[in-house]
Amino acid sequence: MTIQQLEYIIAVDKQRHFGHAAESCFVTQPTLSAQVSKLERELDVILFDRTKMPVIPTEIGMQVIEQAKRVVSESKGIYELLAQLKGDVSGVIKIGIIPTLAPYLLHRFIKSFLEKFPKVKLQVEENVTDEILRKLKNDELDLGIVVTPLSEPGIVEKSIFYEKFYAYLSKDHKLLEKKELKVSDLKPEDMWVLQHGHCFRDQVLNLCDQTKFERMNFHYESGSLEGLRNMVNQYTGVTLLPELATISLNEEERSRLRKFEGEEPTREVSIILTRSFLKKKLVELLYREISDNIPQEMTSKAYGKMVRFK
Repeated sequence: MTIQQLEYIIAVDKQRHFGHAAESCFVTQPTLSAQVSKLERELDVILFDRTKMPVIPTEIGMQVIEQAKRVVSESKGIYELLAQLKGDVSGVIKIGIIPTLAPYLLHRFIKSFLEKFPKVKLQVEENVTDEILRKLKNDELDLGIVVTPLSEPGIVEKSIFYEKFYAYLSKDHKLLEKKELKVSDLKPEDMWVLQHGHCFRDQVLNLCDQTKFERMNFHYESGSLEGLRNMVNQYTGVTLLPELATISLNEEERSRLRKFEGEEPTREVSIILTRSFLKKKLVELLYREISDNIPQEMTSKAYGKMVRFK
């Protein structure tokens, strides 16, 4: 049994196709197929049902593949350990980040981080939390930057900062007369919200105690906060924005922001990773860089009242 053979069966499980798995491993299909068959003979089990299309693992194959993922992950840890012992800050970090954070957070730390650690390569993708969790567990991502708490088995959460929620009002909106708002001031028919799958949508719904927001003759849900902000600017109504999304607003736009009375609604932003993740030094350096490049008052847990999204 070799690490390479284990990587091959993981690739077949991921691609559900021997040819595509071979391409992803940069080998020919006959080479990959031969090595998978050799491993099956050694283990005296059938790992994949080749009569199905797409190819699927057998029941015992699924268990072997899960163990193979752990073995391959641990084997990569040898290189990480040596790098740490040598004091070498290098390697690839694959990061997943939710869309309501990416446009407002990434530019704050990416440039300075890469200037300090030029041997590190960051690969970043935007995705919703559920997909980031799936990819973390399948070793397709190294870490995620998401809203927590998740209380997900096998996932470690390391909180970084906290963001308050602000109401963003259209021009000439009647609520502009108020300096601070109550949650009860927000009316369902007046709100613009993100589409399904975004945790910020769920937080807004929970905060306002509404199952859905829908206008009488026009319903629109956006995949981005910028889309919602544009609707407020060009049309009418209200949307909620997390704090980082408000910092780059111009003076006129900021005049249409309203905070909430009392203990302000807040969300927690964290780095998440699997318990078996081995690039601990890189995570710590990334955590420190993010923390150093956001307003320091946002790092306090007493910043506001956490809004649930589950």
